Amino acid sequence: MDHVKLHIPGPVEVSDKTFRAFCSPMIGHRGQGFKDLYAKIQPQLQALLYTKQLVYLSTSSAWGVMEGAVRNLVAKKVLCCMCGAFSDKWLDVSQRCGKQAEGLKVEWGSPILAEAVDKKLASGQFDALTFIHNETSTGVMSPLSQIAALKEKYPDVMFIVDAVSSMSAVKLPFDALRIDVLLAGTQKAFALPPGLTVFTCSPAALAKAAKSVDRGYYFDLVEFEKNAQQNMTPSTPSIAHIYALASKLDEFFAEGLDARFARHEKLAKMTRDWAGRHGFTLFPTAGYESVTLTCINNGARSGGRVVDVPKLQKLVKDAGFLIDAGYGKIKGTTFRISNMGDETEATMNQLYHALDAAMKKL
Repeated sequence: MDHVKLHIPGPVEVSDKTFRAFCSPMIGHRGQGFKDLYAKIQPQLQALLYTKQLVYLSTSSAWGVMEGAVRNLVAKKVLCCMCGAFSDKWLDVSQRCGKQAEGLKVEWGSPILAEAVDKKLASGQFDALTFIHNETSTGVMSPLSQIAALKEKYPDVMFIVDAVSSMSAVKLPFDALRIDVLLAGTQKAFALPPGLTVFTCSPAALAKAAKSVDRGYYFDLVEFEKNAQQNMTPSTPSIAHIYALASKLDEFFAEGLDARFARHEKLAKMTRDWAGRHGFTLFPTAGYESVTLTCINNGARSGGRVVDVPKLQKLVKDAGFLIDAGYGKIKGTTFRISNMGDETEATMNQLYHALDAAMKKL
C-alpha cells in the first residue's frame, strides 16, 4: 500500500528508525531489563522538561492523564481555560468527573491571556485550573510563561498544563515555571505512535493528590510517583512505546534541544510564509501562532483567499501528503499544516512543492 505522508496535527509521521525501536523484542515489565530501560530515559526526560522531579509514563492517550489530574487535584472548583475544541473539552471532562467547573472562554483564534486568568482566580473560588499551551484546533499558542507567573500570586491553585502538541518542540522549563502538572501525548512533536503519555508533577500536586479520597487507581499520581522511584509504572506499560521513546530521546539530544526548538520555529515560519505567498491569512491572533502547526484561514475571517479545501486536500493527498481540512466549527473555513516532529526544511519543501502544484489546479 502506498504510504501517504502525514502533515496533520497528529498523529504525525513516524520514522523507520523509530518503528524499528518500537519492534524491539519484549521483556518483562517487572524485571530488571525494564527497570534499566526506564532508568536510562529518566534523566533524559528530566533534562527535556528542565526538572528535578521524576517523569512518569502512562499507557494512555493524554486525555487519560488530563482526566486523572482533575480527579486527583480538584477539591473545590476548577477554572477551565477555553480557546478551542480541545481546551473547551476540559470543561465537559471536569463536570463528568463530578467536579465543580467554570469556563474562561475566549473567541476561537484568540489566546488565553494572564490578565483574564488573574481576574478569575482573584475570586478565590478555584483550587485548580486547566490550560492548553498549544491549541491544535486553532493553531494558537497561548503565553504559558505569563500565565504560570500567576502561580506566585495563587500558590494554592493547581496549574494543570496540557503541552500535548508543544512538548519537545518548545522549551518547557517545568521547575522554573512552578506549575503543577505538565503532560503530553507522544503522537505529536515526539513523533511516536499514539498510546503513551509523558508527564510530571510538582511536590505540591503529589501532596494534594495524597489527600484525595476518590482519585482512582489507574491515574493515581501518588502511585506513579511511588513506582517511578523504582523505575517502574503502576500498571502494565506499553514496552514497545518506551523502547521507541528511548530511541527518540537519543535523537533529541544528538540534535540538541536548542537546535530542535529553533528548527520547529523556522519550519512554522516557512509554512506561514507559504500561506502568505498564496494570499492566505492566518486564523490565530497575530503574535500567538503555534510553532508546531499552522492554521490557515480560507478567507472567512479577514478577506484572504478562498479555495475548495476538500479539493485542495485531495490533490495534495494524490501527491502523497495529507494535510488537515480544519477541525470542529471551523472545518472548511480553515485548513491546518503540521511541521512538528522529525520534519526538516527539505521535507517541508517537498510538501510546499505539492501544495504549489495543487494550488495551480484549483
